[in-house]
Amino acid sequence: MEREVIFQRNRHPLKTLSLGIQHVLAMYAGAVIVPLIVGGALNLSHEALTYLICIDLLACGVATLLQVWGNRLFGIGLPVMLGCAFQAVSPMIAIGLTDGMGVSAIYGAIIASGLFVFLFSGLFGKLIALFPPVVTGSVVTIIGVTLIPVALTDLGGGDVSKPGFGSPANLALGFGVLLFVVLMNRFAKGFLRSISVLIGLIVGTLAAALLGKVDLTPLKEASWFHMVQPFYFGTPTFHASAILTMILVAIVSVAESTGVFMALGKIVDKDITSKDLARGYRAEGLAIMLGGIFNSFPYTTYSQNVGLVQMSRVKTRDVIVVAGGLLILIGFVPKIAALTQLVPTSVLGGAMIALFGLVLSSGIRMLGDQVDLNRHENLLIIACSVGMGLGVTVVPEVFASLPSWLRILVDNGIVAGSFTAIVMNLLFNGLGRKSTPVPAKEQL
Repeated sequence: MEREVIFQRNRHPLKTLSLGIQHVLAMYAGAVIVPLIVGGALNLSHEALTYLICIDLLACGVATLLQVWGNRLFGIGLPVMLGCAFQAVSPMIAIGLTDGMGVSAIYGAIIASGLFVFLFSGLFGKLIALFPPVVTGSVVTIIGVTLIPVALTDLGGGDVSKPGFGSPANLALGFGVLLFVVLMNRFAKGFLRSISVLIGLIVGTLAAALLGKVDLTPLKEASWFHMVQPFYFGTPTFHASAILTMILVAIVSVAESTGVFMALGKIVDKDITSKDLARGYRAEGLAIMLGGIFNSFPYTTYSQNVGLVQMSRVKTRDVIVVAGGLLILIGFVPKIAALTQLVPTSVLGGAMIALFGLVLSSGIRMLGDQVDLNRHENLLIIACSVGMGLGVTVVPEVFASLPSWLRILVDNGIVAGSFTAIVMNLLFNGLGRKSTPVPAKEQL
């Protein structure tokens, strides 16, 4: 019988706050890196870049609350965090640097793409037929596989080109945090076990401070209050080519979000229907439009937090509501945002290995429990889709010569692998055939 995801009211407020902070820290690095990359490429001033980071965090919080609300019109009602879409980075930079467009064209295109997702969410909701267990399990496995290199890069120091990457100090901090999290899950119980990642990040940051690897400059320079201003970079402009590009990005985000929704549904024992998906897509469309209005980014579900839900074993929405509220608070108070930046990249990377690895193991479990692995066709679907997802992640240059509009669909390992799984499942299983395990009597 389906178990509803509800707000848990009997947990101590401090425990809920700690769990919410843990979710914020899990997605914080990914949320911040996007404005840093885009702002740097567009040569934004220091003041403008500060605004971009703060408004991004605030919009992440609002977008998360829209999604977790779960009313009749929008919101899937799952414990899911939203953040800026990584696949939008290159298109945004390309639009911003195009003569005759500029930054204003970026936000006009984002608003239009969000409206597109909102209006056509019902059509996207029919996509559930394309995600039987063999596809869902493959997609979740791909998500875990493609995120592992991100964790290892952070563990080494965050930037392969910089001196000191992979240094003994970075490796010691990263693997030390990973070991700490593992030992906490082995010997701790109850609440301490559920916030093992948060404790690991705190302990790792303190250890890094002793080694002189914690930079306090961002904390000293940040102000205490930041005012939100719609259309900070000017009135948006609308260009057909830019709008089409961002609509393609939005479709890619919807495909990725579908896999995350299905994965979370399995974790919290909730059957996801096409109507649930449609409400989730509408919330994502609203979040994208919000990003355009406040001059931040398009938003999508963050797969990083799926592993945290599974590891903490806390599957209720109250924790995510707290996390969304904290992101909004951080967006208004740059000083708090700067405080979270004190966590060294290598420390964060060590914790991410455990989280992303759990996403991978969740996908493998789904495949083992719900898919007939005795069928050669299912094995081939899994092999090709996971292989494609991992391959594109490791060697993204393989599609460098393709047109930019097409690279949006193949530059992202999760999307490339998911598309492969969907197409191959239609080829071998169609829409009507089952890919679930065959009862023992029928196999004889």
